[in-house]
Amino acid sequence: MKEVFAYVIGLGAAVMMPVIFTILGALIGIKFSKALKSGLLVGVGFVGLGVVTALLTSSLGPALKGMTDLYHLNLPFFDLGWPAAAAVAYSCAVGAFIIPVCLGVNVVMLVAGVTRTVNIDLWNYWHFAFLGAMVFFATGSLAWAFYAAIVLYVITLCMADFTAKGFQDYYKDMDGISIPQPFCQSFTPFAVVICWVLDRIPGISKLDIDAEGMKRKFGLLGEPLFLGLVIGCGIGALRCDSWKAVVDSIPQILKLGVTVGAVMELIPRITALFIEGLKPICEQTRSFVEKRFSGLKGLSIGMSPALVIGHPTTLVVSILLIPVILFLSVFLPGNKFLPLASLAGMFYLFPCVLPITKGNVPKTFVIGLVALIAGLFFVTNLTPAFTKAIAAANCDGIAVPEGFEGGAALDFASALWCWSIYHLTVTLKWIGAALAGLLALGMCAVNFVRIRRAK
Repeated sequence: MKEVFAYVIGLGAAVMMPVIFTILGALIGIKFSKALKSGLLVGVGFVGLGVVTALLTSSLGPALKGMTDLYHLNLPFFDLGWPAAAAVAYSCAVGAFIIPVCLGVNVVMLVAGVTRTVNIDLWNYWHFAFLGAMVFFATGSLAWAFYAAIVLYVITLCMADFTAKGFQDYYKDMDGISIPQPFCQSFTPFAVVICWVLDRIPGISKLDIDAEGMKRKFGLLGEPLFLGLVIGCGIGALRCDSWKAVVDSIPQILKLGVTVGAVMELIPRITALFIEGLKPICEQTRSFVEKRFSGLKGLSIGMSPALVIGHPTTLVVSILLIPVILFLSVFLPGNKFLPLASLAGMFYLFPCVLPITKGNVPKTFVIGLVALIAGLFFVTNLTPAFTKAIAAANCDGIAVPEGFEGGAALDFASALWCWSIYHLTVTLKWIGAALAGLLALGMCAVNFVRIRRAK
């Protein structure tokens, strides 16, 4: 099973998801040709997103590396990016069985009336497997590993339900869709608390600037395309050690600026392909489940946050945060992690934050900044466990480079739910595991009451 899932995950989302959605579409009654087209559009979306994010990483990588060398920003923990986390996730029995186990938990929760989300975002199940694998390699116990993964899954489904209405109201064409992805949902508590605080600060509460408002007020200067150009050029200039070097590097600086601007412009166009491909699957899945399970009305279909990462506010805040978090990572006392490979995943921080901030750029920026600062400490704290898991998993091509003390990925090791549940089950053991279980059950109880009242 481990080898089978390692093979499947090796296919990548661009191949895996079209196959899954084509089969799923055919099973729930969509005409095969239409199901195949929907699946292929999803695959094309993943290919496009992969190409664009790889372009961003490959373009920013040398410039950021030049900055780290110039300013001696050497930190001992290496950023391996999300592929390392996914490889670790499917390197033990947790990863091999995570999809059927979580689907079974989803069915039980639906029947029990403690969720209304049908999570068919199978690609992102690696997040649950990752936490389980981390716990397994830390404790040697599959029981604890599956317990941690299931607790995370239950909490994530409840969070998806709690945020579904706001998500659907805020984003266009997202009726009946929720986001059961634990990385995104880890930032929802930050957004709720920080928004509550900001709304009570005189002056700040009235500062309401969204991406569309920036466009209207500043014209071209407020466009994500132009902001990407400016920030790209700024990063390119910062890698130069003198004004002469800046002048000599003008072609490279302009190329980097145009490339970052292109990424900002292309991502919304690519995410439109996801919507086009997934919408028929979503609608038919809801209809299919509601017909066969009496009482399951008002379902949401759990989908990838890739659907909405092209929102202008997400793009603007993500690009603004890249240089800021790089600067802060060097000066934060106690931080040992320099984010580089994970920066392309910055966009996935905001899909569930924007419905809470209503797209307000300053609020979203503050939430992202606070969440990422906390995330740097989370990933610094988890890096020893991550490094141990990499060594134990013995994944081909995944290793910490020489000269570094450890390796991790900002993409998920920085997430609140991952960090919390890991320490509850591994560090606090029985008491912590009980607390994690009580949290999950408490959220289920709240969700049950909420669902009953909505009928």
